[in-house]
Amino acid sequence: MLILDTPRDLEAHVGKVLGTTEWVEVTQDMIDDFARISGDRNWIHIDVDRARRELPDGKTIAHGMLTFSLMTGMGGDIVQVRSRGRGINYGSNKVRFTAPVQVGSRIRLERTLLAFERVEDAVRLTYGNTMYREGSERPVMVAETLNLMYAKGK
Repeated sequence: MLILDTPRDLEAHVGKVLGTTEWVEVTQDMIDDFARISGDRNWIHIDVDRARRELPDGKTIAHGMLTFSLMTGMGGDIVQVRSRGRGINYGSNKVRFTAPVQVGSRIRLERTLLAFERVEDAVRLTYGNTMYREGSERPVMVAETLNLMYAKGK
């Protein structure tokens, strides 16, 4: 984990890989919970028996947006800024789901800092995020995301 003192210390890391997380297993319970919360109940995600019969390798597939949402917690395992205020998700410039994540897969996130901008009491960070599935060199997701990180007390 990269540990820094202030949000502005991130500026020195533009263009660099900030780190890679540990592997996280995607379980059927996670997929089912996401389906229930999101309302996306497509059978490829939740019908284990049908998937066994009709899908390649006979496994359900995680929602792309589930994979995307896991990035939030995983990203917190890459960088820690000791003296900071709130952080806010500022959006995404682009997201691509480039390969399926089958149930039981283990995934991990690699994050690069693409851009750093000072804005009032915060910094706007643009991250390049690549999610990998264990055993495959091809990423399952690539995403460019933006976050605001405020100075301590803001």
